[in-house]
Amino acid sequence: MERTVRIANQADIDVIFDIRTSVKENHLSRDQLTQMGITPETIGQAISRAPCLWIAEADGTPVGFSMVDLEDGCVFAAFVRAEFEGHGFGRRLMEKAEDCLFRHHPTIWLETAEASRASGFYRKLGWLPVKRLGQGDVRFEKQRH
Repeated sequence: MERTVRIANQADIDVIFDIRTSVKENHLSRDQLTQMGITPETIGQAISRAPCLWIAEADGTPVGFSMVDLEDGCVFAAFVRAEFEGHGFGRRLMEKAEDCLFRHHPTIWLETAEASRASGFYRKLGWLPVKRLGQGDVRFEKQRH
């Protein structure tokens, strides 16, 4: 299997939503995303402003993505289709996100459910929990070395 990670473009917006709504853990529907202000239009605007979103592909088929908020210095999203977990796509997507953010910020952050598998994944990548948030979430931070 050929594994690649590339910068996303406008043509990727539908597949980004397909991947995001396919996950089992932290699942959100398109309607729920829309209620949160995450729409094809807002993602398209973010892509237009700056390189902030990457697509992981297996043999040319999109299987995951990561997205950052450059201004806030955070990893906004990182998702891989369940059938492609454990193949290094998440790690490579996080490397792209972290590299991008560290060019602009000495400390970067993300939030996730403390009891999630993602929490353990981020810890393995060197992220440190710094604050418990409401509803079982935790804020992680990572320092530029």
